[in-house]
Amino acid sequence: MSKYLIPAAVAATLAAVSPVQAQQAVAPAKVAVVDLDRITRECNACKTAAAALQQQVAAYESRAQQLQSNLGPEAQYLDGALKALGGKEPDAALKTRIETFQRNQQSAAQELQGQQQTIQRNQAYVREQLLTKLQGLYVPTMTKRGATVLVEVGTTLAYDPQFDVTNDLLAAVNASLTSLQAVAPAQPAQGQAPAAPAAPRPATQTPPGR
Repeated sequence: MSKYLIPAAVAATLAAVSPVQAQQAVAPAKVAVVDLDRITRECNACKTAAAALQQQVAAYESRAQQLQSNLGPEAQYLDGALKALGGKEPDAALKTRIETFQRNQQSAAQELQGQQQTIQRNQAYVREQLLTKLQGLYVPTMTKRGATVLVEVGTTLAYDPQFDVTNDLLAAVNASLTSLQAVAPAQPAQGQAPAAPAAPRPATQTPPGR
């Protein structure tokens, strides 16, 4: 009867790898890489939005220069007047002039800060729109190239260029994204419900589920 017995080592191997377990084995991953920075720079809608944002920055810088030109002469005058007093208390007229200048200076700072915050919100809104569009294009691009995992090129140490799907994703973006709004929606007034939060940037090591 011993000739019908399965050797112990073989029997242990068969027991360890059952047909069910073999079916459940994870297939090897096929990794593709993408350069999101390049897409952000080169997509058609991105270029148009970047130009609009640059105009906003230029307008901010122009306004800052204008305010500086308006306040500069008065600042110089007041500085000279205070130095001329040699530490003495300024009279009422000079005090009033100083207080007026300080209010104007504070108002200018608040104006510029508001413009800067607006530009930052607009920049974030452009990014949000692009990332939302990309979320819907990752998986189709991967499927087209037979990939099961997508990583951002900046997270890799080295890769084979044949697995770079940046051109594919860039073409998909240009075909489906005609424009990006460079002005964010107005923030809700106090007491109103806030808008829905922006979609987070998707993880770049696996297809989305920024």
